[in-house]
Amino acid sequence: MARRTAAPPEEFEEHIVDIDVGDEMRSSFLEYAYSVIYSRALPDARDGLKPVQRRILFSMHDMGLRPDRGHVKSSRVVGETMGRFHPHGDTAIYDALVRQAQAWSLRLPTIDGHGNFGSPDDPPAAMRYTECRMAPAAVAMTATIDEDTVDFRPNYDGREVEPSVLPAAIPHLIVNGAAGIAVGMATNIAPHNLIEVVQALRHLITRPDADLDALMRFIPGPDLPTGGKIIGLDGVRDAYESGRGSFKMRATARIESVTPRRKGIVVTELPYGVGTERVIEAIKKLVQSKKLQGIADVKDLTDREKGLRLVIEVKNGFHPEALLEQLYKSTPMEDSFGINAVALVDGQPRTLGLKEMLDVFLGHRFDVVRRRSTYRRGKAADRLHLVEGLLLAILDIDEVIQLIRASDNAEAARERLMSVFDLTEIQANYILDMPLRRLTKFSKIELDKERDELVATIAGLDEILGDESRLRKVVSDELADVAKTYGTPRRTVLLESSGVTATATATPLEVADDPCFVYLSSSGLLARSTDVEAPGAEGARTRHDVIVSAVRSTARGEVGVLTSAGRVIKLGVLDLPTLPSTASHPNLQGGAPVGEFLTLDGGERVLGLTTFDTDSPGLALGTAQGVVKRVNPEYLSNKDDWDVIALKDGDEVVGALQLSTGEETLCFITDDAQLLHFGAAGVRPQGRSGGGIAGIKLGAGAKVAWFGAVTAEDSVVVSISGASSALPGTESGSVKVTPFSEYPAKGRATGGVRCHRFLKGEDTLVFAWAGTAPARAAAASGAPVDLPEANGRRDGSGTPGSQPVTAAAGPVPTMAG
Repeated sequence: MARRTAAPPEEFEEHIVDIDVGDEMRSSFLEYAYSVIYSRALPDARDGLKPVQRRILFSMHDMGLRPDRGHVKSSRVVGETMGRFHPHGDTAIYDALVRQAQAWSLRLPTIDGHGNFGSPDDPPAAMRYTECRMAPAAVAMTATIDEDTVDFRPNYDGREVEPSVLPAAIPHLIVNGAAGIAVGMATNIAPHNLIEVVQALRHLITRPDADLDALMRFIPGPDLPTGGKIIGLDGVRDAYESGRGSFKMRATARIESVTPRRKGIVVTELPYGVGTERVIEAIKKLVQSKKLQGIADVKDLTDREKGLRLVIEVKNGFHPEALLEQLYKSTPMEDSFGINAVALVDGQPRTLGLKEMLDVFLGHRFDVVRRRSTYRRGKAADRLHLVEGLLLAILDIDEVIQLIRASDNAEAARERLMSVFDLTEIQANYILDMPLRRLTKFSKIELDKERDELVATIAGLDEILGDESRLRKVVSDELADVAKTYGTPRRTVLLESSGVTATATATPLEVADDPCFVYLSSSGLLARSTDVEAPGAEGARTRHDVIVSAVRSTARGEVGVLTSAGRVIKLGVLDLPTLPSTASHPNLQGGAPVGEFLTLDGGERVLGLTTFDTDSPGLALGTAQGVVKRVNPEYLSNKDDWDVIALKDGDEVVGALQLSTGEETLCFITDDAQLLHFGAAGVRPQGRSGGGIAGIKLGAGAKVAWFGAVTAEDSVVVSISGASSALPGTESGSVKVTPFSEYPAKGRATGGVRCHRFLKGEDTLVFAWAGTAPARAAAASGAPVDLPEANGRRDGSGTPGSQPVTAAAGPVPTMAG
């Protein structure tokens, strides 16, 4: 249905004004631009606040939301600010309020938030869920605002007044920085350390002609809320000099062992304005596009107690240091900050250098203290005037009361008080308005004391107002108090350069296949070393552990692990933790347990290491039932583990080692104290499926306690006796150390010779070993154990009650040459 419009009345006159569209657009746009510049985007250089920030703090001040009061709903503060001073929408006000409460946004937050105020990656909860109140720093920003220290102007509807600037005892613009986009201009100022800024301000108070170099001795660079590092200070100096410049921000990271098998990059501080999710997203994109290699996983372990912790796991075979440099170059872990110090000075936008910003703030503080002193002097003078009137009246209080009672009305009483006691109208009115009970309680001594204090106060304020140096000292002392109260240590590290040398930048990303040694300790730790020299007899020992096996390999090679179940398990050398280069004394305290790399069956133990070198003379194995076997090394590329001996039921391997020449002397020691040794050359090599041949003939109920190879002439035999009925780890017996040369060689498959005589209560060997002297013992925990001196074969059974076998010493020791 068509819409009808009423016809205009007959007397209607049409007025059409021709306006140039260009002029209208120009004037309207300028009005909008001015509104954005002056009323929204740019901070005032005096208090460092944008209008919305200033209005929020003033509203909270009026509401009495001090730090010693309870929190209130953020929506209440937003509504109060919007209704009274800032009619631009609650979203903009709440965003500004949230930023003022975020410790990662401001170096010195001015609002104390309670609830979910977001994170660098996540938005805050709605304002109906969060609560807030003034932070202690906000109190310093609004202090003395009721003492005529700043000008007030009408609000948007003219019903109330608002401050044009806050007194601002804190240099907010420099300490907390600013960021905003206006029309045709923008501002971006970095945060700084309050203590450093105050030191520069105090220096500038005493030396107004100080140059930039003198000020930068106190303020060497920005201090970002999130910490991190600033790389290169040339851009910082440019910004301090001209108001424009840029610098690089870098995350704080360190290399750690995040798991026993892997190194990782742990990030504890990120550049200003960068969140963990942004870094993780950038890393994922680089990994998916094949532009970044070597990263196994990225975990965000950030919490409220430990703070930021971003763990980047590095794949085995990659250098974490080189990978960290790639992350700096390709992700937001290194970012730039452009300083554009634009702020309003006398209502006009200006680009300010460091000294100009300090000068503007000091000029503001001088004006605030001057106006505050004038206000306080006026208040003190008014009070002194009243006190002097009371002193005149208190001298004859009875006459004053009689005079007031005899007067017809208040006007007559006022006139008579003024004429009789020579009082002013203000003094007379004060006495008339005062209740009689208060007038009678006044004491002349108290009034005299108050008068003297007021006179001294006025004199001090007159000195501030009349002496410029005194005014400067007051401002300097107040700034010192501010730094002492609100100052915190510097968080950001300043570096002239990145610290990466030419050698460091040349470090390859992947680990080279360099020669190395793989070590197995008596306490079950595995590690690889960058050493290429074989460790000697002393070099193969550590302070709290014994290296029981060491084989040569390469960083990207594989070695075999020999177990008591008679199998070889392949182990990648690259997975093992790397020890520092200590060619003479490798230390396995940085190693990782065997269980981190291998899955063993129940009761299965690791006995030693072997290589897959085809030129090796093979392996020698000895079992608990006295079987010996030599097997040629064999590498199966299609299997992770394989058997190297066919064991009979109930049997297990008690010793397994890699032969170096094939001419070693193989030795068996049984638990009934029989020792047999013979040449390895007399044992014919067999295949993997072979079950071995007879090694030692066992007595009834006996089994092999130790099997190994002896190569040196100065080798010794260590045997420890005990009772078979004792609980494991509590054996108490005797230990005997005998030169190996004392025992004659016997043929294979014979019973050998006696090596230990049992004392009363002893019926078994709980431990036996033969190897190069001087021997060193270690308990199962890796703790060192002392051994007695070597004795002759027929010098008795040993030393009763020696420490290695007492119940207090714990498990029996492990030996190594």
